[in-house]
Amino acid sequence: MTDFEGKVLADLNVLKCQMDQLMGVGQPGRLHHLERRVSSNEQGVQRMKGFVGAFGAGLTLIHLAINYLLGKHH
Repeated sequence: MTDFEGKVLADLNVLKCQMDQLMGVGQPGRLHHLERRVSSNEQGVQRMKGFVGAFGAGLTLIHLAINYLLGKHH
């Protein structure tokens, strides 16, 4: 085996170890943990969007009620 072939095989072995860490061998890898974190963050964003939408609708209703009660119909 030449030095080049040895270097290529060593690099491939390092790459294989890194892929095993990323994907997980026998246990969840880093990619699984990242997917879980992204999913959790996405749920938080969706909850916040719902809250902001509900708050905006409530504020609009309050504004309409105040306008109606003060007699400023258009």
